[in-house]
Amino acid sequence: MPMEPPPAPPGGAGSAASPTPPTPPAGQAAATPSADDRLQAPRLTPWLGVTGLLLLATLLAAAFVQVRQGALLNMAVLYQDDYVVLNLYQLETEYLRLREQMRHEPDADKAEALQLRYDIFVSRVGLLDGERAHRLLSATPVAAQAIQALNAFIRNADRWLGPGSSASLPPHATAALLAELAHLDGPLRRLMLEATHQVAAQITARQASVNQHNAIGLALTGFLSFMVLVFAVVALRQMRAQGERHRRLQALADELRDARMAADAANQAKSDFLADMSHELRTPLHGLVGMLSLLRGAPGQPQADAWLATAEDSARHLQELLDDILDLNKLESGALALLPAPVHLATLVREVQALLQPAAHAKGLGLLAELDPALPPQVWLDATRVRQVLFNLLTNAVKYSDSGAVVLRCARGQADDATPQLVFDVVDSGIGIDPDTLSRLFYRFSRAEDPLARQKAGAGLGLAISRKLARLMGGEVTARSAPGAGSMFRFTCPLRVAEAVGTPAAAQPGGQVHPLRVLVADDHPVNRMVMQAQLERLGHTCTLAEDGEQALALATAQAFDLVLMDVHMPVMNGYEAMAALRALPAPGGRCCIVALTADVFAETRQRCLNAGADDVLTKPLALPGLQALLVQRFGQEPLG
Repeated sequence: MPMEPPPAPPGGAGSAASPTPPTPPAGQAAATPSADDRLQAPRLTPWLGVTGLLLLATLLAAAFVQVRQGALLNMAVLYQDDYVVLNLYQLETEYLRLREQMRHEPDADKAEALQLRYDIFVSRVGLLDGERAHRLLSATPVAAQAIQALNAFIRNADRWLGPGSSASLPPHATAALLAELAHLDGPLRRLMLEATHQVAAQITARQASVNQHNAIGLALTGFLSFMVLVFAVVALRQMRAQGERHRRLQALADELRDARMAADAANQAKSDFLADMSHELRTPLHGLVGMLSLLRGAPGQPQADAWLATAEDSARHLQELLDDILDLNKLESGALALLPAPVHLATLVREVQALLQPAAHAKGLGLLAELDPALPPQVWLDATRVRQVLFNLLTNAVKYSDSGAVVLRCARGQADDATPQLVFDVVDSGIGIDPDTLSRLFYRFSRAEDPLARQKAGAGLGLAISRKLARLMGGEVTARSAPGAGSMFRFTCPLRVAEAVGTPAAAQPGGQVHPLRVLVADDHPVNRMVMQAQLERLGHTCTLAEDGEQALALATAQAFDLVLMDVHMPVMNGYEAMAALRALPAPGGRCCIVALTADVFAETRQRCLNAGADDVLTKPLALPGLQALLVQRFGQEPLG
């Protein structure tokens, strides 16, 4: 859809929103402020600077206090030894279990259980050998005595229960070990109490640090709030002084922001475009060059016809890509203009169906067209662009369907605001589209990731162009599909009834066949050779000119039925030559002039028509296009 320019401010460039500058005295040039002058801020008041410095000093002090309090809190948290107390509780539990196990009568079954209890007890004692346990327990002599007693017991017990010991525990050893365990009861309890006191002290210190931190934080917050309030009052006065400057610069800032965003988007789009189209253009170009090189090396080979067909398909694909690129560029830049005219709807539908019928037949598909009889025979629309959208939708339907039929339905519809619409539905029985692909289907270069879909050719531009064309017409293109269940694409545009003027001449039977005298003006020798060969194949005589001046001289010397005029030529360009031809007396000035150009912008077309052209066609003009031109302009079926 073409982009609209941003609306001008109320009142135009001299709006009352901005005061009109005084007129300078006579003989004195008006001083135009530069961008630097407009962006220069007013001088700051002294109070703003002083308040800012005080606020900065307060913030630095607050930051220092926060760091200091954080360090204190971190130290309190660093030395928390709650888990050491937990280990002591577990050690005491294992101590009691070991003592209880030793009191039982020893036998074969209980010896193994005693060994297990002893091993667990030793592992719990080993946990007291860590860094935090040493740090917590080293400050008290009770801890040293208890650990010394524990280690002494383990040294004695290892003779019977330690690693590598194979002797069974005799009764006298059991009694001795039980006695030692009994002496451990007191030291363990004192060790437990001492560790608990130490941890409780740590918790108290930590809580005190947190409380102190909170108190200082609240005080700093209150002071900072006061300083911010003072700064806000001073800043408000400064902001009022800058109000006028802000209003003057707001529009400029918005324009710069939009321009930057547009430039970034354009750069990204250009990079994506070059990356995708580099591959898409090289593929058909490789096929075209390859087939032509084969023909040049072996012109008499039996595969020559197949090579030529492949080269022609590659060239057609390349031309379609270039046409899509140009159409997309015009749509996104807003340069494409619609050319609505009365159109015979049934003829339009039959033409689109006839274009795709060979491709559908080659795949064994049915291609049906259904036209609602309640529709008016003549409608007002741009037939070229409607045909382009339908062709894109039908081409995709045929491409992604391997069986069944493709149906084009045309009916009357209604928009949300109750305005009448022309509704085209393209329904196929193809592979379908998954929801993820369906959500990005109408973006440029978007194609399905399904392996079956990736096998099909396509640059991913057709649907993006179709939707933009539909929106340019005031309609829309939507899709509904599911994997394996086919797809339905709907194209809508406003329905405007046109006065019935009969069937177009292109759809009528051809008249009497007679050769035409055609003048071809083109500065490129290859283009002249191609046009001459095509015209002679159709049974017409062809005269060639290398520039507009030669074309004008030939048209002055003899009469021609048709002049095919290239626009960009040396010596005298096509615009000047067409205007000079139209200035000639009859019959030379009354011949049919068709401008040929690769520049498909709307202003180029209008300039050709203003210069005297009857029609404007886009190069390259293939044989079917030339035949259609002769049928339309001269009402005869082509020769040859």
